[in-house]
Amino acid sequence: MANILQASIFTDFLYPFLLMFFIMYALLQKSKLLGADQTQLNAFVSLIVSLIFVSVVFPVMVVNNLVLFMTVGVIVLFVGFVLWGFINNGNITLNGKVLKGMGVLVFVAVIVAVIWATGAFPSVWDGLEKIYDFAFLSNGSENFWTNFLIVALVVAAVAAVLRKKVTAA
Repeated sequence: MANILQASIFTDFLYPFLLMFFIMYALLQKSKLLGADQTQLNAFVSLIVSLIFVSVVFPVMVVNNLVLFMTVGVIVLFVGFVLWGFINNGNITLNGKVLKGMGVLVFVAVIVAVIWATGAFPSVWDGLEKIYDFAFLSNGSENFWTNFLIVALVVAAVAAVLRKKVTAA
């Protein structure tokens, strides 16, 4: 059963309007594009842009989809950092390579999210779904992936042992 916060007046108008208004206002305030100390002008411009934004259905749908993607991504990052903190006794420092890797991962995720949110390239999604179905849902795929995982773990274990330098006691 839906609650009042899921009513279409909120999800189709109020939430996107407020999100666009506050983001637009913050950008105008921070950039001082319309001049310093122009808070009323920034508010009016933000109001007009936000009203134009919510008057068109497609941008609102794209933003709603991107917000959903963002919230799931934030939760995934939160869980990852909590687990990382447990492993490192609460120390969540990341070196340069990990930060660069996360930056690339975020960049790719945002590109995929925008393509998904806009509904662009439906044939790409159909192709990816067919590849997924073949790789994971076809006959014999369970045996293949089980054996692949075992071989990968053995290779990783052997590589870890060979890379470890032996120190004389």
